[in-house]
Amino acid sequence: MKVDFSQLAGKKALITGGLGFIGSNLAQRLVHEGVEVTLLDACLEPYGWNPANITEIHEELLFVKGDVRDRELLEKMVEGKDYIFHLAAQVGREISMADPGLDVDINCNGTIALCRAVAEANPAAKVVYAGSRGQIGEPVYLPVDENHPDHPTDVYGINKLAAEKYLFLYGKIYGFAAVSLRLNNVYGPRCQMQHGYYGILNWFIRNAMQGRPITVYGDGLQTRDYVYVGDVVDAFVRAALVPETDRQIYMIGSGVETLFLDMVKSVIAAVGKGEYVHIPFPPERESIDIRKFVVSCDKMTAATGWRPVVDLAAGVARTVAFYHDRYDEYIKEGE
Repeated sequence: MKVDFSQLAGKKALITGGLGFIGSNLAQRLVHEGVEVTLLDACLEPYGWNPANITEIHEELLFVKGDVRDRELLEKMVEGKDYIFHLAAQVGREISMADPGLDVDINCNGTIALCRAVAEANPAAKVVYAGSRGQIGEPVYLPVDENHPDHPTDVYGINKLAAEKYLFLYGKIYGFAAVSLRLNNVYGPRCQMQHGYYGILNWFIRNAMQGRPITVYGDGLQTRDYVYVGDVVDAFVRAALVPETDRQIYMIGSGVETLFLDMVKSVIAAVGKGEYVHIPFPPERESIDIRKFVVSCDKMTAATGWRPVVDLAAGVARTVAFYHDRYDEYIKEGE
């Protein structure tokens, strides 16, 4: 299917979590396409917001510091927007287990606040939601597709699933369009590198660049589906533009099952130095870890023509080059 991206010119979009990893990459693409972009971000720690993420485009968009749980603010933010990309979230699995109330508040209550704001102030908008592979849990078959049952294994996955259901419920009742993209392990430029709670590939790049050993829990034979952020951004844009995506769920990944250990080796190869060490799984990680995961993106391809085009080696190389050029903007020495 061929999508006409020129129809984006002159449209208006709101990105919640817009200073974060995926949100800022999406903003770069939308500005390039001629979209009038507004970013909303609460700038909370320890999440991945960084003003450096929009250095190239900060004069071409509007940034508002605000919380997605603030319904009154949201009603003002959604007015007149054609597309609302909902990426604001608490995204750390371990954080969700340590503070489940916070996870519920941001991921569920924040999404409900957004849904109510859209219903009240702009039901003509289309909402594109950043879902997660964590909503699936332990796969009962591979590759995982949209028909796979949902059995999340942690608080984060449960709340992302609940938020998705709230979105579709409000969309159905109040008549606004909504679509959910269940994202797999996204990596690439503009991801935070201050800790390893999420964005683990980027964290490993930092360790290799600084000469620190990369820690591999267990045997490293777990498998994941790593997808480059540029491909993910293209999926968001296509999902927004294609009317038939309304009230649909799509798996977004590379479709390639990669050993965790092979991902680590690709990082070391791209950086040009580094080593890894095996250590036992901490009990709190092992209890929620998924052994094998890979998705089928056939439904998304059929609906929108989307396909991932950047393989792991090329994507890691691009990411390493980005951080080499902008090291001081993303890595704070002493932390």
